[in-house]
Amino acid sequence: MVKRKYYYHNLTDDVVASSQQDYHLSDDYQIFPTTLTGKIWSASIRPLAHLVSLIYLRLILKVQIVGKEKLKAVNQQGYFIFGNHTQAFGDVVLPLRIIPAGDYYAIGAQANWGIPILGKFILPYFGLPVGRDFKQFDHLVKAITKVISAKKAVVIYPEAHVWPYYTKIRPFPATSMHFPVALQAPSLVMTTTYHQPKRGKRPRIVVYLDGPFYPDTSLTNKQAQHKLHTQITAAMQQRAATSDYAYCTYHKIN
Repeated sequence: MVKRKYYYHNLTDDVVASSQQDYHLSDDYQIFPTTLTGKIWSASIRPLAHLVSLIYLRLILKVQIVGKEKLKAVNQQGYFIFGNHTQAFGDVVLPLRIIPAGDYYAIGAQANWGIPILGKFILPYFGLPVGRDFKQFDHLVKAITKVISAKKAVVIYPEAHVWPYYTKIRPFPATSMHFPVALQAPSLVMTTTYHQPKRGKRPRIVVYLDGPFYPDTSLTNKQAQHKLHTQITAAMQQRAATSDYAYCTYHKIN
């Protein structure tokens, strides 16, 4: 019944090997398209990506989404969505089933920009690359500030590495809450869960949306990050606990 076994030393390991793991963007990389061609392609790729998400998530993965009505509480402001990272391609297109295609941006590791097709044709228009030095981090800060100010959404997978079909929540640092606290923006939680299929081997996938959660302005930034981290982790863990089907198994190496 199990598709694949994965082995790991620590819960922060990257269990999916990639030939582009060391790929880096140049310091002069433009996060948002600046040329006319780039802007036209950006306007074209978003509805196309939305169509791909409908086909892939509905017909292949057959994802059910619960709680989309909770977006109404943040539809007049910029916001963040935190999710567990359990689908290599599915997590790229999953937010397009939840938020408008024109509002979607996602923070990602630079290695993703080295992946053929995804890194060349999609991420340059949706992705916000994690900086590997102070200059690049400053670019990221300005880009996220611009997205939130424009009342759009930034998706973050704080576990960083994808663990396919993993049914628990892996640890991630409280610093993952830096941007919501710094920008005083609300956050929602998007938790993917896996369930016994009615037929076949592929699990039923249910994605729950919870929140919004707001930074506590009575606390220092560091305290507010820890409080928000606790709230978001608890929401993820509560939903993940409903998973009842292990399509892949994970084994710790001592």
